[in-house]
Amino acid sequence: MIALFRTLVFFIYFFIITLLFGSVMPLTRLFRLPRRWSYLLGITWMRAVIQALKYICGMRYHVKGLSNLAKYPNGIIFCKHQSTWETFFVPPLFYSVAIILKKELLPIPFFGWALNTMGVIAIDRKNKLSALTQILEQGKENLTKGRWVLVFPEGTRVAPGHVGKYHMSGAHLAAETGYPVLPIAHNAGRYWPRNTFIKRPGTIQVIIGPWIQTRGRTAKDILADAKQWIEAEMLKISM
Repeated sequence: MIALFRTLVFFIYFFIITLLFGSVMPLTRLFRLPRRWSYLLGITWMRAVIQALKYICGMRYHVKGLSNLAKYPNGIIFCKHQSTWETFFVPPLFYSVAIILKKELLPIPFFGWALNTMGVIAIDRKNKLSALTQILEQGKENLTKGRWVLVFPEGTRVAPGHVGKYHMSGAHLAAETGYPVLPIAHNAGRYWPRNTFIKRPGTIQVIIGPWIQTRGRTAKDILADAKQWIEAEMLKISM
């Protein structure tokens, strides 16, 4: 009952703050302000959501491996996808991130409008060839500009204890560009499961892994290494 009440309070807060940022952020593009402005507003929005989950719903977090972030100025992030939580938590860890996401999110009032101003890579998952081409082209462009690219290799949220199909697009981007891959494992699905309304209190474990080198390697080998590391860590933090 308490968890339900906390969840209701959180969603009221989430609606209000998303309405606010989703209204203001598109104005930065309308008035042709520097894109960095809209991106920083977006990061502020994401941080506010994570803090609300922490203090309203009791969803705390513990991060291991933060020191790994400093090894390279940018790269390709491969993140486990169990929840909506990580889509708000991961981008603020980095200077500037291009998130690969499904294009169906962008028309959602306020929520999608806010995301759209942050320089995301919105793909049509139904058209695999078009999606791969877009990821390669826009991914290279963003990496060259010094941005990170955030990939959820499984493509959709996967229930705790399950392993989704790891798709090749992010690995192809890594193989073609030579940028290293930074894997991230977490167990947020235990506290904010997919297709579940109530948010559960607890401490989410986040592990930022060692970098995976990609130069001169095949996409298949890169993906295999990333999957092996992520799923091995998932076994440890899911017990």
